[in-house]
Amino acid sequence: MTLLQPPPISVKKETRTVGRSFQSLFLIIFTLSMTTGIAIRLAYLQIVEGPKLRQRAEANRIRIIPKQPERGNIFDNKGKLLASTRYSRSVYLWPMAHTKRSWSIVAPRLEKILGIPQEEIEKKLEEAGANSSSLIRIARDLNEAQITALKEYENELQNVEIHTDAVRYYPHGKELAHVLGYTRELTPEQLNQKKDEGYQLGDVIGQMGAEKAYEKILRGEWGGQQVEVDGAGRPLRVLGEKQAKPGKDLHLTIDLDLQKSAANALGDRDGAIVAIDPKNGAVLAMVSHPTFDPNIFSKQKLSQKDWEMVQGADHPLVNRALSAFPPASTFKIVTATAGLESGKFSPSTVLQTYGSLNIGGTRFGEWNHAGFGSLGFVGALQWSSDTFFYQIGRGVGGPTLIEWTHKYGFGKKTGFEFVNEEAKGLVPDEIWKQKVWKMPWTVGDTINMSIGQGALQATPLQAAVMFAVPANGGYRVQPHLLKDNEQAKSWRESLNLKPTTVKILREGLRKVVAEGTGKALNQPTIPTVAGKSGTAEAWKGRVKQNHAWFGAYAPADKPEIVIVAFAEHSGGGGGSVAAPMILKIMEDYFQRQHPDKYQKPKTQ
Repeated sequence: MTLLQPPPISVKKETRTVGRSFQSLFLIIFTLSMTTGIAIRLAYLQIVEGPKLRQRAEANRIRIIPKQPERGNIFDNKGKLLASTRYSRSVYLWPMAHTKRSWSIVAPRLEKILGIPQEEIEKKLEEAGANSSSLIRIARDLNEAQITALKEYENELQNVEIHTDAVRYYPHGKELAHVLGYTRELTPEQLNQKKDEGYQLGDVIGQMGAEKAYEKILRGEWGGQQVEVDGAGRPLRVLGEKQAKPGKDLHLTIDLDLQKSAANALGDRDGAIVAIDPKNGAVLAMVSHPTFDPNIFSKQKLSQKDWEMVQGADHPLVNRALSAFPPASTFKIVTATAGLESGKFSPSTVLQTYGSLNIGGTRFGEWNHAGFGSLGFVGALQWSSDTFFYQIGRGVGGPTLIEWTHKYGFGKKTGFEFVNEEAKGLVPDEIWKQKVWKMPWTVGDTINMSIGQGALQATPLQAAVMFAVPANGGYRVQPHLLKDNEQAKSWRESLNLKPTTVKILREGLRKVVAEGTGKALNQPTIPTVAGKSGTAEAWKGRVKQNHAWFGAYAPADKPEIVIVAFAEHSGGGGGSVAAPMILKIMEDYFQRQHPDKYQKPKTQ
């Protein structure tokens, strides 16, 4: 029996060969492309972007906690403290903070607690740059309520830090505002100008007064800590530390007691009082009113009331001791000098005075409308005769009078340290008049200048320098504020006056107080005084409100102090308004300097 074998089952394989070689090639090219792309990207990140990325990573890992330097203290000439430092709490942020997710929670909370708009905070952080590794101060001088609120919400306020800062403090407030000035955080414009000098965002700088004049001495150098932090921003270790270097202390020529006395004497009147040492020009007191409290500028943000205080229509930030006004009859010191030094008038000259004089077709009146009869130089100063000095001015001529005006220091800055605040005043001449008025100089211009009127302008500080000339025997001093041990001759220049000129000036100024327009200062409570009054014609709007001047020195035979008082738009005369101010100051000064030598002033 034959067994039938089933035919073998054949399995048909469908092997695809079309495209296999291209697939392999594609895979190879794709792999090479990806590898090359990754290599290029890595090279780009390492070579091109490497420094930036390393800096960003470093900024994440390392922070710099800045340490602001303490400004130097300021003292008066006896070592009494005028400006110092107090400590306050400030809020700092890491510049990268506003790029993090948590910023949407942090920003509104800070805005509410600090009262600073979110946009303002972000602007500060953007100015520093997101890659900056330094903490940036966004608020200073926190009050207790703000500190409590920040601590209460510290879980929400990531990357927000509170540190202690040094803040400027002026213990005497308004009384020294125009002498000391104030400090304020740098504006963006100032920061751009000062970056090369080491200033940084959030730094403070002197904005006026001694703070500005001696900024380089007072400011010191920043310090800080370089700290490594973890991913949560918690400090791990201090990598390095640089101690902040405090600024140097300043000792000024100011006498604090005299400054307070001058401020009290000026009171609420607009004007200025300046006191200097006639031997070397050291400024002993400088008061200006209206004034302001410099401590308000230590605040993070000024209130509306603060702004009204410093931006008022009466311009309280203006230092009137360094602002220019017509010097009026105080200027007759210069006219007398020009007459005596010109050789056209002798020390024994006697001139008739009149109720008025007609010069060049214009009538120039005498202040008492009657004249004083025949007067010499001493009598003319004593009674402040206008018609006498008209004749002296006309006799010497405009060029000679102008020359002596410049010699006394008018028409230019005195050399005082407050360069940007001091006006140079104005000494008009032919060139000035042609330029401004398109008219030639006339004898009438000389007549007006001879009594300190017309276009002539001088500051109370310049007037003090003028009074120092007869007081010290003929030297023009340079007023200064920084105390030093230099000899007096380093701060003065001889005008080479004839001895007879100095003698007549001193006799005439003494007569003013003894028998003339300044008798308010002829008191037993102070030593003998020499001085001169002045009443400058001035208008306030449509109302005539004159300025009152008085300059004086004492003791008359051996002067140790010169004081000039100026009352702006007081409406009164120099002898009745300004002289009593000087009396108060001199009583205070000489009672302290020479106790029991003079009668004590009556209590008012």
